[in-house]
Parts: sequence; structure tokens; C-alpha cells
Amino acid sequence: MASNKKSGGNSRLEKGVNGRRSSKHKEGPVVMDTKAVFAALYSVCEENATFFSGGAKGSQGDAARRLVNTMNLIQEHAHSLEPVISGFAAVYHHFDFDPHIPANGYRSLVKVVRCCLLHIIHKGRYITANRRSIFFRVAHNAGEMEAYCNALCQLRALLYLAQRMLHDNSHGNLFFQDESGLSESFVREYSSMHKGCFYGRCLGFQFTPAIRPCLQTIAIGLVSFGENYRRHQSGIGVAASSFFTSGKYAIDPELRGAEFERITQNLDVHFWKTFWNVTETEVLSSLASMTSTQVKVNRALSVPPMSFDLPLAANHRASVTVAPPSAHIGTAPVQMRLISYDLREGQDSETLLSMSRSEGGAISLSLGLKTKRLPSSPCLLIHFHGGGFVAQTSKSHEPYLKSWSQDLGVPILSVDYSLAPEAPFPRALEECFYAYCWALRNHHLLGWTGEKVCLAGDSAGGNLCITTTMRAAAFGVRMPDGIVAAYPATLLTAYASPSRLLTLMDPLLPLSVLSRCLSAYAGNEPQTEKQVEKVSTLSLVRRDTALLLRDFRQGASNWIHSLLDPNRASASPSTDAEAPPGATDTVRKSISEASISSRHADPPVPSESSEFPTRKLSVKSQTCQDLGSHNSTSHSAPLLSERTPEDVNFFLSKEADPSMSSDLSSVAIPPPAGEEGSESEHPREFPLGFEPLRSEQLAEMRVESSPVVKDPFCSPLLAPDDMLKGLPPVHIVACALDPMLDDSVMFAKRLRNIDQPVTLCIVDDLPHGFLSLSQLSRETREAANVCAERIRAVFTQKETPPEPRKHRKLERTDRDVSASSGEAGSLFVGPIEGGDLAVGRGAKIADGEGLVAVAAQNNTDAGGIGA
Repeated sequence: MASNKKSGGNSRLEKGVNGRRSSKHKEGPVVMDTKAVFAALYSVCEENATFFSGGAKGSQGDAARRLVNTMNLIQEHAHSLEPVISGFAAVYHHFDFDPHIPANGYRSLVKVVRCCLLHIIHKGRYITANRRSIFFRVAHNAGEMEAYCNALCQLRALLYLAQRMLHDNSHGNLFFQDESGLSESFVREYSSMHKGCFYGRCLGFQFTPAIRPCLQTIAIGLVSFGENYRRHQSGIGVAASSFFTSGKYAIDPELRGAEFERITQNLDVHFWKTFWNVTETEVLSSLASMTSTQVKVNRALSVPPMSFDLPLAANHRASVTVAPPSAHIGTAPVQMRLISYDLREGQDSETLLSMSRSEGGAISLSLGLKTKRLPSSPCLLIHFHGGGFVAQTSKSHEPYLKSWSQDLGVPILSVDYSLAPEAPFPRALEECFYAYCWALRNHHLLGWTGEKVCLAGDSAGGNLCITTTMRAAAFGVRMPDGIVAAYPATLLTAYASPSRLLTLMDPLLPLSVLSRCLSAYAGNEPQTEKQVEKVSTLSLVRRDTALLLRDFRQGASNWIHSLLDPNRASASPSTDAEAPPGATDTVRKSISEASISSRHADPPVPSESSEFPTRKLSVKSQTCQDLGSHNSTSHSAPLLSERTPEDVNFFLSKEADPSMSSDLSSVAIPPPAGEEGSESEHPREFPLGFEPLRSEQLAEMRVESSPVVKDPFCSPLLAPDDMLKGLPPVHIVACALDPMLDDSVMFAKRLRNIDQPVTLCIVDDLPHGFLSLSQLSRETREAANVCAERIRAVFTQKETPPEPRKHRKLERTDRDVSASSGEAGSLFVGPIEGGDLAVGRGAKIADGEGLVAVAAQNNTDAGGIGA
């Protein structure tokens, strides 16, 4: 088995305030002194509470009282959190993929809590240093501390839920394999817990500082776009109105947080499809194209839906017929994009040009120039883009694909598969598999010799990379030489896991949005049409105001105030009618429960005993056929879908480890009293005396029970061992703070346990979807380069597998380091298990409004998330 491990130097470049200075090079792991952190927190809170407890009067006195109450409440939360965090630090190593790769959802939760604590310490010390200044604004700083206090309260609730998971998920497993009980409790708590505090002043506090301005811009754009959604027929109208209404959300973070929470809980998947596809517009795509790498070939292709034959991998004299995709929307051309930094043989052929589709731009100009034609490349990268199965195309992902084509020197074929909800599962899988087979058969048109091929994708695209390879194994055709999956979604069910608790605060992947995307991919009918109408009704006053603004007759200040008041007034009354009737969602008829639970589309691999030299097997997709057609034939070997979900168990061990059980029992908390046998009433999920902040914007969320999401071709983590054993080497690049982290860790564990070659690389302090942000910061570019290096490893591997590549974790380095050391390799350091910058004991936190000096924003836990 090939598990990626870290080796090499143990040095770490620690980054100080504003990322300006590297404080020290230390040998060995840097361990965070948890007690020192809490001691520093108590000290700064008590000092400021004592100072502001004086007899100030008026508005300053009110703000000072708010500040004192907040400081006292922070201490109360901290006293309860200290033993919980210490307990998690003692047990979360049991859930790591590898001792050298410390990463799992429990570590991530603890890291986020520590980041919040360090932000509070930094802010408190800033207040201490500046509170006597005549320019000190008590009300502003009270608002800052209240925001982080609210965030700390909600994080405390998440840690309690994580303790419940420790009780129910022992023996190293991260998922609660049941859609009732704990998973249902998590969804219920999510729908009612307050989330606006994470989208206002605290937005993105857990990520690297370089990415926070981008996240703030996205959040402001989202709430402005949501306010104007459905008012205008054209995207230009929405964008124009959003531009004029975005100012109030920039200057009022509390309003932004409340509106962000409302939008994420109440708008349907069509809104998210529209918003995420803003990057597909001509203006934005042209800007991205101008700032990205210039390539010789960037051609959109429309491949006609025609059947063709491919030789079997085990017997080249036999072949299999690959039929075009037909699920849901019938046969239609499959859309792709060919990107190549150099013009290679075949890429300007008449056959390929006849498949090109116009996009209204000057994409083909580079082909018209007299360009030197290079020989075909021995390698091809086939790419499946992310977007939650519902949004985006290859155009949104062009910037990093162009960069990869230049760095790797290979052509890239990116597949624009059909999107849900119009084309749910298995349409995207069928199109990706068809595109893969078409590339194998037509390699001469792509500037490829047909030697080595790698599949790469991010998020939903990572899922499609794995399932496409599983489908290729079922068909018996050639397998790819490797898979590179960035933060893939390997389990599309509603099973709870510690990393999925992060959906409460993630600005790019809230649980309500994630569930809508997965529901759309599973083929469930939209649930939120009535909610959208309700939101539109609540926006009548703002809509009228927007009409008045078009003639610019109001002054800027009057404009802002006239919009602020109706927004705030409409927040409270929106709760009583937001939830629609709980009608049961229906699965689309074309994917009936009977057809999913019976025979699957993929055929059995032909038996090796058949010795017919020219025999062809006509294989067509049966996924969407009636149950009767499935019963008309029989096969000796049972197919995957004949297995009930209970037969497929992704738990890794069934026998308890005594030492692990004793460790977990000291941290885990049992289900609340009265839970068993009481289905009508919801029990308390938290200790007595504590209650998280509740939202005024309740959302109707249910745990989906569609059989589609349990299909292993939809959730590969649920695939039986015999389907995974034939996979090529899998390289997974995951994010430590990604709600989908546990998907990656558990899938890597499963592959390793059946001796499949797998590597897992963890990138710190970046959000889910960092590839789409690769142009916006140095950290995201470096993370994209990590993925490129994994692809290079697939292309350069020998016939005999080499020694496993050592895992290297992405670390931000000092910006003052000599530019000569700017190679990708210098971005990585050796294992730092649970390193943290010590607070107290002489460690100073520099003052400043902007960033947290104690590396809270950077790597409260170096090399991972450990303690």
C-alpha cells in the first residue's frame, strides 16, 4: 500500500502580524500550551472588565457595560471549553489517516475554536493598549468582542455535538452511519442555530488572512445579488442593481451576516446556480482570461452522441460498445474543452475543427496564426470541474487549467457535463465516462499519443473522477493511470461527521446550500419554491426603493438609510411563514427506487473464458430503464446495486481497541436523557445551563432518504471492497478546514485498508474550492501547485511503483524570504504534529486593528491541527 508520509526537516517559518516577519526557525514540533492560551484569555478579559466597570455615563457608559458583559461571558464560555479542548487533544489522533498526517474533523473543530480564542486575545490586548486614547471607539470594539463572543458560543455548541459523535462513532470512524438519531439531530440544530455571527465581523476568521478580503467580497456580492434576485430578467440587471445596493453590506457587517443567513436558508438551488455562474458571464470570463496564462489552444468542443467500440483491457481482441449518454434528457452532444499551451499534432485537424463550437470570443485566433506544431504529448489530463453538480463549466476553471497545461506540458480535456437539477444522477457520470472513452479512442485528435492519462477534478469533479474510473472497471476498458481528487465529495448522504459541523460557519459551503445541491443531484424535486415567493414578498418595500434609486434623485446617505431600515424591519416577521408545508420530496420517475435498488447500469466485465477474437459486447446504460427490463436478463455475478445499503459497510474496524475506548470514554458524552424511545419530543442536545444562540430565520431542513445517494456510483465511500480494489493510484488533496475533510480521510483509509495505492495531502487554512481562487492569493496558487505536482507524479511513475511520495503539508512561509528559494518545494515543511505558537510565557501579541498576531489567522496549529 502507498500511504503518503512526511519526512525531512522539522523547521517551521512562523508568521507574525500582517505576515511581515518570520519570528524563528525552530527545531522539532511547536506545541501549543493550551493552559497558557486560556490563562492569557482570562487575564485580558478580567483586566478590561475591571477597567470598563468604572462609572462612565451616557452612550459611552452603555458601550462600556456591553463590553464588560461580553468579557464576562467570554470567560464563562472559556471555563467550559478548556476541559473539552484538552480532552479532544488527547484523543483526536485516533482518527488520523496516518500519524504523520494529523487531520480529521475533530482536529479541525479544535483548531477553529483556538483561532477564535486567539482573535479574542489579540482584540483584548488591542483594547488594553488603546483604551485611554481619545480616538478609541468603545462602541466599535464592544461590537467586535460581541461578535467573537457569539461565535465562541456557537463553537461551544458544536464541540458538544462532536462529543456526542465521539460517543457514537468509536474505533476510528468519522461518520455516523445512520440518517436518523445523531445525524437528524445535527440537521435540526443547524436549522435553528444562529449563523449570522460567522458571516459578519467574524467572516472567514479561521482562514489565512490573504483570502479573507476575497471571502468578504463574495459575501457582499452574494447578499446584494440575493436582494435583487428575480427582480430582473437579465443577469446584467441583477449585477447592476447589486452594485448599487452593495455599499450598505460593506459598512454594516451585522446586516450582511443576517442577510447572508436568510439567503442561505431560504433560496433554492436555482439561485445558487445563477450566482455561481456569474463567473461564466462574458465580462468576468474575459477578465479572467486576460490575467491568466495564454495558451495556443483553447477550443470548446461538441462531440456528437454516437456509439463506438473500445477494446477490453483484459483482451484486446474483444471490444465493448460504448453508447452515448441517454439518462433524463435523452441523447445529446457531450460538451468538452480542449486546452493546450502548445499546438500539437491533430489539434488543428479538420475533424476536430468540425466539432468546435463558437463561444462568441476570439478563442480560435491562436489556431489561425502560423504556430509551430509540436509532436503529440505522451500524457493527457482529463478534468472534471466542481460546482456542486449544479453550476459552473470548464470556463470558470480555465485559469488554473491553463497554468497546469503550461507547467505540465500536456493537453487538458475538461468535460462540461450536464448539470442538476435538470440532469440529475446518473447523467453527469454517463457523460464523463463517455468523454473518457471518446478521448481514449480519439487520442490523435487531442495531441496525445495515447500513452498515459490522468483524471483530475475538484469537489463534485473529484467524485466524478472516482466514479468514472469505477465505471471503466465495470465496462472492462482501460483504466486511467491515476486519479487526483481535490477535496472530493465521496459521501453524498446526510450522515453526520465532525468536519461537517463546520458547515455552520463555512461561507462557501453552508449545510443548507450543500443539502440542496446534493438533493438536486439525487433527482429530488425542488423544495423551496414557496420560500422564494415569500422572500420576494418580504422584499416589496426594498423593491420599490430600488425603483426610486434608478433615477439617482436620492442622496447617498438617504439612500443607505432608506434601505437599511426596511431590511432590519423585515428580519423578524419573516420567521412565522418561512417554512413551507412538509411535503415529502419525490424522486424523479426516471430514477425510481426500484431501478436503483435492483440492477445497476454498469455491465459485468466479460468472463476471461470467452475466446471469441472479434466478439463485441453491446453495452448500454440501464440506469433509467424500467424494473421489468432489469428482470429480463440474469448474470452469474451479482451486480453492485443488488446489494442493500446495509451490505456495504465503510466502518473500518468492528472490534474495539481497549486503550482507544478508555481514551474516548473520558471525552465522549452519552445521548441526553430521554432520547431513547421518545421520538415525538426532541431531547436536549446540550448540557443543562447552556443553550446556543438561536436564529430568527428558521429553515425547513429534512434528512434526505433517497436511495440514489446510497448508490456507490453516487457515493463511492459506500462502494464494496471489490469495486475499489481495481482503482489506479489515488492522490487526494484535502483542506484541513473543509466541511468535506472527513470524506477524504475516510476514503483514503478505506483504500489503504484494502492495499490500494493512495496518498493524502492536507492543505492548511484554505477554504473548500481554493482551486477556483488560485489567482487571488499566493497561498491558493501554492495549493494549486500541490495538485499539479500530484498530477506530475501520475505521469512520471514507472512501470514498477516507486517508493511512496513523502507527504508535504502546505505552509505559508515568510514573505521576506529570498526570492531565490521560491520554488514549490520550499513551501513545505516536515511533520509538525499539533504545533501552535505559545501564548504567555513571554510570547508577545503585537497590537493592531487588522490581523491576529499570535498566528491565529495563520496556523494556530502548525502542520496540522493538533495540540
